[in-house]
Amino acid sequence: MSPPLALVRWRQKEGRMGRRYPSPRRIDVVVVALLLLIGLEALSVADASDGGLGGVGIGEEGGGERLSNKKLSGIIIPGYASTQLRAWSILDCPYSPLDFNPLDLVWLDSTRVLSAVNCWLKCMLLDPHNQTDHAECKSRPDSGLSAITELDPGYITGPLSSVWKEWITWCIEFGIEADAILAVPYDWRLSASMLQERDLYFHKLKLTFETALKLRGGPSIVFAHSMGNNVFRYFLEWLKLEIAPKHYIQWLDDHIHAYFSVGSPLLGATESIKASLFGVTFGLPLAEGTARLMFNSFGSSLWLSPFSKYCKADNIYWKHYYEGRRRHHHTHHCDEMEFKSKYSGWPTDIINIELPSVHGFEAYPSFSEVNQDINSHQECGRPVQMSFNAREVSDGTFFKAIEDYNPETKILLYQLQNFYQDDPVLNPLTPWDRPPLRNIFCIYGTDLKTEVGYYFAPSGKPYPDNWIITDVIYEFEGTLLSRSGNSVSGNPGAMSGDGTILCVGALQFPCMVQNMAWLQSKYYQSSTIRT
Repeated sequence: MSPPLALVRWRQKEGRMGRRYPSPRRIDVVVVALLLLIGLEALSVADASDGGLGGVGIGEEGGGERLSNKKLSGIIIPGYASTQLRAWSILDCPYSPLDFNPLDLVWLDSTRVLSAVNCWLKCMLLDPHNQTDHAECKSRPDSGLSAITELDPGYITGPLSSVWKEWITWCIEFGIEADAILAVPYDWRLSASMLQERDLYFHKLKLTFETALKLRGGPSIVFAHSMGNNVFRYFLEWLKLEIAPKHYIQWLDDHIHAYFSVGSPLLGATESIKASLFGVTFGLPLAEGTARLMFNSFGSSLWLSPFSKYCKADNIYWKHYYEGRRRHHHTHHCDEMEFKSKYSGWPTDIINIELPSVHGFEAYPSFSEVNQDINSHQECGRPVQMSFNAREVSDGTFFKAIEDYNPETKILLYQLQNFYQDDPVLNPLTPWDRPPLRNIFCIYGTDLKTEVGYYFAPSGKPYPDNWIITDVIYEFEGTLLSRSGNSVSGNPGAMSGDGTILCVGALQFPCMVQNMAWLQSKYYQSSTIRT
């Protein structure tokens, strides 16, 4: 799970217990790469010949009037946890002078996290089943560029929580007009279908593109980071069902000139599993169990789950014309490589669970019962280990396997089916083909030690602290390493990822190896940039 750019910096300051955190150079390099690419794209537009890609007019396949970079707009789709959330209620916080009033900052207000964490949680938590707000407090995403510049503005906390502020500042220094940069913040706690159902987010996003075209006279350049790429993917699929099929490609040509995919989790992110079973604090002053409790209440908790690159869901595009727009279960279809590769195209198994033996059952009070079939194979009181690959995570096999040992997984199974497998537009936990956009640039960090698998065991404590991480598997410099020093079997890639996002889902899919037609097309242009 790629953390928000801001919280990467936060973790550098808040790191403890000897844990290694990403270098600040990772952020700066990505920002610089974006600026360089924007400059290159503008030059190609201005200098390309009539038949070149850069000189293609809006809606044309070649020739005609060249597109001026002064007509372009930049639309930013932020990543996970990279949008401010503000209170939309009045909440009295006992034993704390910091109450919540309408428009008070909720995400992220570090002062309230430190002094009134239980009150703050009421404004952050959602009902895991229907995604409604807490009875005493509700939060909604802020709007405009200010919602994504700094999560926690302030003399000290502002620089630590800066997300897009430096990038926007540099754009201003380069002479970009104020109306040329648009942000489309969203409630990153919600699944895609709930974003549309509650906030009409994708209708608003469509209007943003159309407004930018009328305002500046040209198409937009999309900048999406982390989970923002998942949001943009869903928008492109939703758009197919919103406008006439014969107008779909024309609409994309008219409104989108280029797409910059920054750190896109195109095959998911293993850290989302750690967040679901153990908790990821992103360096905030929270206990891991509290972070886990909050994370699992969000419908978006599974949106970044790892999945196989060999399994796709059935296309329901035409079902909407014959059966109407309603929820459909997306049937998985896996090709033979899924079963030959063993690891679903990943370097190794994502999850390894050590289950307790019957002799030590009293030490695990969080379990309601013991699975008799598994216990019958246990010998000498040694724990039984079960391994799960990416496909078994995304199709629910893993959650069903531990349901008897961890009843809270029923919530995740409910979310998996209702918000993903039965999504009315698509199952987001499947690989996607190249969008029919003119120019696509994929930007990733590489050659950092990246987590690719975990070993979990019962802790003997109740939920949300009922699991501990006993080992972590990393991919680094073409090898697999374990935190414990034990040998690891698997198929590591030639390069490791950026610390959170794997290269198997980045450089190989979808910009290069996975679909070479992207690069061979005369009409479209794709590039992958490593930083």
